[in-house]
Amino acid sequence: MNRLNCAILSLLVFLTVSTSGGAQQAPSTSSHVPQYRLPEKGKIPVAFVISADAVTIDFAGPWEVFKDVLIQERGKTMAEQFVFSLYTVSDSRQPVKTSGGMQIVPDYTFDDAPPPTIVVIPAQSGRSTKMLDWIRKMTLQSDVVMSVCTGADVLGDAGLLKGKPATTHHLYYDEFHNAFPDVLLEKNRRFVQSDAVIFTAGGLSSGIDLALHIVKLYVGPVRAEQTAKLLEYEGLGWKGNGEAQSEVSHPPASH
Repeated sequence: MNRLNCAILSLLVFLTVSTSGGAQQAPSTSSHVPQYRLPEKGKIPVAFVISADAVTIDFAGPWEVFKDVLIQERGKTMAEQFVFSLYTVSDSRQPVKTSGGMQIVPDYTFDDAPPPTIVVIPAQSGRSTKMLDWIRKMTLQSDVVMSVCTGADVLGDAGLLKGKPATTHHLYYDEFHNAFPDVLLEKNRRFVQSDAVIFTAGGLSSGIDLALHIVKLYVGPVRAEQTAKLLEYEGLGWKGNGEAQSEVSHPPASH
């Protein structure tokens, strides 16, 4: 099975996964310590790394989460109230055909992209030297570098997950372990924090949970909850530390 075709498996996201214990955070290879602070002025830049076959929900889900975060006290207009600014980065500005045939024209290349505070890496087929070098550099200066689904393979290919916990789409556990045996694979997790900067999410909609978790780090749980409600997103995985959330249980009816 081609690991890059996570989109084909979207119907499987409804499968129930069991809860596992919390992962131990591995030491960061970066001396950079994230502060998760809102700037007094301006927005938090978020870069989405894309190449051919990028899985749409892997980047579109987190994109919508970050786009919809706003704080009214930050300005009079909605444009001023939005917290994050979003852009795409690729090897060139040539159109990129993502999963399902969607075409995206990247905003920047790895040579001229403004420095992001947050980096999102969806499942995709690209593994250029420029991409991997740029991602390595971002782990030394960004607050967050997060993968979604088999986007974890990109981090693995960049050598950024050695000896650290990580997760990926549940159908690719064996393939991921075989490719990266020195990574501490965490199964049945919505997301895992690998070190001070790197986070990995499970498949597809898990990226929404991780994005909401990152939003919570910057603006707190109340505004993260408001964002989830605006999205009409009912998943609970973002509220914890990435443990898979089962359906809310109801007490038995009294007789």
